[in-house]
Amino acid sequence: MQAFYADHFVLPLPEGHRFPMAKYKLLRDRVVQEIPGVKMNQAPAASDGELALAHTPDYIAAITQGTLPAAPQREIGFPWSLAISERARRSVGATVAAARLALGAGDDGKDQAQGVAANMAGGTHHAYSHKGGGFCVFNDVAVAARLMQAEWTRHYKSSRPPLQVAIIDLDVHQGNGTASIFANDSSVFTLSLHGAKNFPFRKEASDLDVELPDGCQDSAYLEALEQALDELQRRFQPGLVLYLAGADPFEGDRLGRLKLTYDGLEARDRRVFDWAWQRRIPLAFCMAGGYGVKIDETVQVQVNTYRVAFEYWCKWAQINTA
Repeated sequence: MQAFYADHFVLPLPEGHRFPMAKYKLLRDRVVQEIPGVKMNQAPAASDGELALAHTPDYIAAITQGTLPAAPQREIGFPWSLAISERARRSVGATVAAARLALGAGDDGKDQAQGVAANMAGGTHHAYSHKGGGFCVFNDVAVAARLMQAEWTRHYKSSRPPLQVAIIDLDVHQGNGTASIFANDSSVFTLSLHGAKNFPFRKEASDLDVELPDGCQDSAYLEALEQALDELQRRFQPGLVLYLAGADPFEGDRLGRLKLTYDGLEARDRRVFDWAWQRRIPLAFCMAGGYGVKIDETVQVQVNTYRVAFEYWCKWAQINTA
C-alpha cells in the first residue's frame, strides 16, 4: 500500500501553539516500524493550476506570496511563512497522488486501480475556495476530487460515464469548506458526521450532515454512521471515495467532545473501508484532525486506521494478481 508524506516541512509555530505538528512524523515512524507493507513516498507539490480547480487565483497568490491580510491569516491559525505555502501544496499533492493510485486512471494511462492509498496528513476541510480556516490552508480533498474527475474524463473520453466522488468526512468538526465548494456540484456527494456544538459554529450544508451530541459513545456513533452510509447508497453511486479518518472523535481528544474508544474508532474505519470494498469502490484516505491530550493516543488511533486500511489494500491486491 502506498502512502504520501510531507512531515519534513515543519511550520515554525510559536511556542505553546496548540496545533500538534509533531504527530505527522510520529505517525510515519510508527507505520514504518509496525506495518512494513506500507510504502512511504514524499508528497509532490500541487501546482497553481491544480489548486485553481477548487480555489480562487487571488487566494492562491496571496498564500504563495505571503500577502494575505492579517485577519484571514488569523482565521487559518498559522503565521505565514514560506514553509506554510510549501507544506499546504504538498498536503494537497499527497491526497491527489493517493487518489490517483487508488483509482488507477491518471494521465500516465494506467488502468488498474490499487484500491486503497493514503495521505499521511491532509483532510484540510475548513478551507473554502477563497479563504482558509481552522488550521486548513488549501482543501486537499476538494482539489483531488475535481482533478480525478478531469483526469478520468480525459483518460476514458466518452467510453465511461463521468466520475462521481463521495467524500466521507468523519472528522469531529464539520467540513464547512468542502460543503461550500461542492454546494452546487451534483457529481460530488459530501457526507459529514460531526459534533453538533463543536467548531465551526457557523456550519455549511453538506449533502448529508449528521450532528452528534457531546459525549456520544461508540454504539450511538456507529449506528449513526451505518444509517448515513445507507442513505449515501440510496442517493449516490460513487466511483471514488475520499475518506477523512479524523482521530478527534476519540475520548482523549482536547477538542473533540465525543467519547469514542480505540475499539469504536477502529470499528468506524472498518465499516467505511468495508462499505467501499463491498462495492469495489477505490478509496483514498487522509488523517484530518487529532488533538489528543496525549499525542501518542492520537497517533495510536491513526496507526489503527492504517492497520485496517492495509487489510483492505491486500484484498484489492489479490484481485489485481489473480
